[in-house]
Amino acid sequence: MDRVHMFWKRVVNVLEPAGDWVALLPIRLLMAYEFGKAGFMKYNGNNWFANVQDNFPFPFNVLPVELSWFLATWFEIIGAFGLVLGLFTRFWAFSLIILSIVAIAGVHWPDDYSSFAELWKGYAVSDKGFGNYRIPLLFIAMLIPLVFKGAGKLSIDHVLAKRFK
Repeated sequence: MDRVHMFWKRVVNVLEPAGDWVALLPIRLLMAYEFGKAGFMKYNGNNWFANVQDNFPFPFNVLPVELSWFLATWFEIIGAFGLVLGLFTRFWAFSLIILSIVAIAGVHWPDDYSSFAELWKGYAVSDKGFGNYRIPLLFIAMLIPLVFKGAGKLSIDHVLAKRFK
């Protein structure tokens, strides 16, 4: 084996086990910040869901507006704490994916489009008449690893799994 290959093997041997501990932590913390911030804004704000609830997918479009607001607010706030602690991470990540899908349908999806090219214009941060589903779609992409891999070893989930195995 040449020196470069040996060096690379050593690097990988250090990174692999460290990744089990820290790889998912930045995603958890960033998603906790984003959803926690959104939840506290709802908690301290006025319920505007009545303006968009008709756009929500079933069954969220038939729930009372106050219940939808309550669920969104508290799933974002409690889910944020769950992600920070790595507690019930898969549950919270999956729940926040559902919440993001409802947000895309209710708020971020374009009102009208006639082609994929036009729909793709909604993959944006600002709404210029084409929707703005980029951020919630990125959130979904970031939450998917947490659903499938869990929180990682630096989490309460890991401690509980070891304790009850």
